[in-house]
Amino acid sequence: MKPAPFKYFAPDSLEAALELKAQHGDEAKPLAGGQSLIPAMNFRVAQPSILIDLNRIPELRGIRANGALTIGGMTAQSAAEKDALVAQHTPLLHEAIPNIAHPQIRNRGTIGGSVAHADPAAELPVVCLALRARMLAQSQSGQRWIEAQQFFAGLFTTALSADELLTAVEFPLARERTGYAFLEVARRHGDYAMAGLAAVLALDENGACSEARLVYLNVGDGPLEATQAVASLVGKKPSEEAFAEAAQIASQVDMQPFGNLHATPDFQRHLSGVLTQRALNLALSRIPKKAAKAK
Repeated sequence: MKPAPFKYFAPDSLEAALELKAQHGDEAKPLAGGQSLIPAMNFRVAQPSILIDLNRIPELRGIRANGALTIGGMTAQSAAEKDALVAQHTPLLHEAIPNIAHPQIRNRGTIGGSVAHADPAAELPVVCLALRARMLAQSQSGQRWIEAQQFFAGLFTTALSADELLTAVEFPLARERTGYAFLEVARRHGDYAMAGLAAVLALDENGACSEARLVYLNVGDGPLEATQAVASLVGKKPSEEAFAEAAQIASQVDMQPFGNLHATPDFQRHLSGVLTQRALNLALSRIPKKAAKAK
């Protein structure tokens, strides 16, 4: 298959890219790594009339930590995977990235490209929501930060306006007395996961759960947060019984999975429940013992 005809621009500055986006709006698609867009164009699922290649804009790359971890939108996933700051300050992101497809894909795929694509089966949107990341959207008229809870608006849909580009993602730094875990199950490594989740578990000074987040991939039209399951955990001491109850609520109450070629909705529920218990136990095990003990 070949893509429909389109015009191609490769600006060498963010200002030039934003000018093109302002002129052409939704008709112009930004080209980051192209790992999702180009196949969609080849099958004519996507038919943009204009491509804006962002690969010649160096200011959109880079990772820095200064009160938060900020990753430029055009930073390669493989670069973030190997970065010491990511491993130190956002262990959940560090654990999730190797689950993205294969090394060759991560070498081309970008952090911002995956987040902006908003694929419900993708790992990065789930991590963004679990960590309460925020996205920097820029246009010719200015810039704004969008919280992850508002950014993901549905199936392949975000809160970005037609004239905006996602230029950076900011993650809060890892906190004390908090454990993180990412798990997913796919038929083969690198395939889209049948189900998966990012888990965050925080304990108070008495060893009870003060906060938790459970965010799932590929069981809805976007990253799905199990709010009722989390509510069942808060205020309780971690235990197998508490984790089993949260898993049951998450899989039977919080989600309405669609199913896919490899998993029925019932199997996705079952899988999500099993992964929830495993992820919560794994997150708990990663909280330093002295922090997890009751005073």
